[in-house]
Amino acid sequence: MAQTESKQQVYTLVVEVGRKPGDGLPDKSTGAALMCYASGVDEAEAVRETVAILKQADLAPLDVSGYGTLDERLESGDEIDPEERALMERALAENSVVVAQMTPYFD
Repeated sequence: MAQTESKQQVYTLVVEVGRKPGDGLPDKSTGAALMCYASGVDEAEAVRETVAILKQADLAPLDVSGYGTLDERLESGDEIDPEERALMERALAENSVVVAQMTPYFD
């Protein structure tokens, strides 16, 4: 029986995290938004993997927004610079989650 190889893709996700002891966020911040590139056979898998890794890193994920694959983002008119593409390629090559940016929230 022929085995079909699963096609990993990279999804752009923004994960909002709350505060938790030892999370490494700035002292007076109330949480943060993390821009992540995560590989997965579908967006649901990419989200699960990202949340699991962030929890292992002592972060407290609250909400995940998906922005699609590279192709989906290009089709919707997003401009993606070479640096962002390189991070996406790294996530795919390593079958991992790359946190590209962290923006702390302050009240």
